[in-house]
Order: sequence, then C-alpha cells, then structure tokens
Amino acid sequence: MLRNIGAVIAGMVVGMALNMAIIMANLIFFPMPEGLSMQDQEGFSAWAATLPDSAFILPMMAHLAQAFGGGWLAARLGASNPMVLAMIVGVLSLVGGIMNALSMEIPTWMWLEMPFYLVLAWAAGNIEVKRRTALAR
Repeated sequence: MLRNIGAVIAGMVVGMALNMAIIMANLIFFPMPEGLSMQDQEGFSAWAATLPDSAFILPMMAHLAQAFGGGWLAARLGASNPMVLAMIVGVLSLVGGIMNALSMEIPTWMWLEMPFYLVLAWAAGNIEVKRRTALAR
C-alpha cells in the first residue's frame, strides 16, 4: 500500500517536472514580458490571451507528457495494480488541467486535450501491464 502511494506521488512529481520543463522550453519561443511572473495569475492570463494559437502547442504537449510520463512511472514503481496507479495520475493531472484552464484564458481548442490525459495515462498503465505479463511468462 505504501509503495503504491509513493509510486503515485513520484509519478505526479516527475510528471509535473516534465510538464514544467516543456513549459519553460516554450518560453524560449514565446518569452514573457519583463517583470511578469507565472505567480501573477491575472497578468499571466492577460499576456497569454495575446499569444497566437501556436504558443499553446508545446504547453498542450507538456500536459499530455505529464499524464503519460507520470502515469507510466507510477505504474512502473507500484507494487500492484499498475493500471489503477497510472489512471490515478491521469485523473489528478486532468483535475489540475481543468483548474488551470479555468484560471486563465486558453484557446477553446485546448479543452479538447483534456480527455487525452486519461487516454495517455491508460496507455502508460497498459505498457506496464504488458511488461509485467511478459515477465510472468
């Protein structure tokens, strides 16, 4: 039980780190104005509203990478139920994504990414299930 809880926590931490790394890479292409920080939610949201749709491609990939990478790690590290562990990370990532999307203006099409958090978490868990099945043979 503790190993599974630790696996989910590790999956979330690594997934969020992966997410932030890709988001920070996006800032190379679309730098924030001088003096603006991500903690200034109102200013950040106003700036994000001025960005072209192409500025949201890497963030979308970052969010999906969090669900897949974090889900895979949780499934891989967990003692049992790899699919469940991956899906927990996927659901937590989805909740975070929805909260983030509600807190700032995003292009409408970015809402379409939300179900894919669960699809990619499922795919990550499935990879580990297949690996464990192959090892058991």
